[in-house]
Amino acid sequence: MAKPKTAFVCSECGGSSNKWQGQCSDCGAWNTLSEIVLAPSASTENRRMGYAGQPAAAVVTRLDQVPQGVESRTEVGISELDRVLGGGLVDGSVVLIGGDPGIGKSTLLLQALDAMAARMPGLYVTGEESLAQVASRAGRLGLSLAGLHCLTETCVERIITHLMQAKPRLAVIDSIQTIYSEQLPAAPGSVSQVRESAARLVRLAKEQGISIFLVGHVTKEGGIAGPRVLEHMVDAVLYFEGESGSRFRVLRAFKNRFGAVNELGVFAMSDRGLREVPNPSAIFLSGSAMDTPGSIVMVTREGTRPLLVEVQALVDQSSLANPRRVSLGLEQNRLAMLLAVLHRHGGLAVFDQDVFVNVVGGIRVQETAADLPVLLAVLSSYRSRPLAEKTVAFGEVGLSGEIRPVPNGEERLREAASHGFKRAIVPRANAPRKGSFKDMEVIAVDRLTEALEAAE
Repeated sequence: MAKPKTAFVCSECGGSSNKWQGQCSDCGAWNTLSEIVLAPSASTENRRMGYAGQPAAAVVTRLDQVPQGVESRTEVGISELDRVLGGGLVDGSVVLIGGDPGIGKSTLLLQALDAMAARMPGLYVTGEESLAQVASRAGRLGLSLAGLHCLTETCVERIITHLMQAKPRLAVIDSIQTIYSEQLPAAPGSVSQVRESAARLVRLAKEQGISIFLVGHVTKEGGIAGPRVLEHMVDAVLYFEGESGSRFRVLRAFKNRFGAVNELGVFAMSDRGLREVPNPSAIFLSGSAMDTPGSIVMVTREGTRPLLVEVQALVDQSSLANPRRVSLGLEQNRLAMLLAVLHRHGGLAVFDQDVFVNVVGGIRVQETAADLPVLLAVLSSYRSRPLAEKTVAFGEVGLSGEIRPVPNGEERLREAASHGFKRAIVPRANAPRKGSFKDMEVIAVDRLTEALEAAE
């Protein structure tokens, strides 16, 4: 018998090599190559065939001849999930959901199937749990067991056969790392199996118009396990985030072909499953009745939603040769840059101080609008004087000490005013027209020194 052909495939980018090497030549990642057995040529030919056994025909078409229709969407019935998806679930779309074990991925998808059971028949395919376990969880969540259909299967060929026979409009695959193809000799969860199984399910979704949710395991670094090409295959990639010990969960869109990227949905875990949080700004604000030094509220923007979050800073005398710079929820390198700008253009030297910055609630702020609030919080903690009551701030700080505008400034101010804030320090380019906010004092600044004076 001839020796089967093998190849070494990178788990990050999916690139292949004829021999093992420490570094992937395609993406540069280290220790990511694993050996797989190549499938025979007959299976390659089968993969080129349609499900009816006929070659799929492709026709070259000019874009002006393509009908410009709006995607057909179906609202899930869970408003926070609909927001992250871009307004609802698009027919024939494939959505990948990742997150830490036990964070609520299966719970949310079971609730989504139950919410859509009357309008969009679905099928829950599990490769990790038994039917009794799924039924027990659905019972604890108070879901209608009669409206939920479940299948325990891990072979992608048999899953596709069941989907073709049952013809559901929505399917959940939990999880993609447990699915395998009989045409590949590799073990389930390997690079080739995950890539091949996902490719077949994506092809099925596009040809039959079935919307599919794929649950993905995550690595210890927080990324979805398997080849990186998996995230390129699907239409949307959603991540569940949450601090250990906190009952709040954040669902964030990192890729969405049918909606805004970085859109945010907030849930609270309860004994009856995940509950929506209609006013997430309230949970990110401190419940303290009195103002404290080193604390300020900023208005960030996640997708299409403005959020009020509290930024805290602690400045303390350092006993180390290299003082510590620690940031939770913010980029640490940017914190070091902002402290240098504060010294050079604000006249406040903290080179002998430990600086700790934290965003309350476990949320990660990834936009530059947090620059000005961070520096004001550092100033307040360093001088041990709280900022004025009911004050918010936002704005980008440049290396020359200028305060740059951020997008949607008036919408941010409107969100702050709706929560009772009376004072705002903003870039001058984001200042609203006179009379727009009669109950709020808006202080427009051009330079960092002006902002520091306004915070006194």
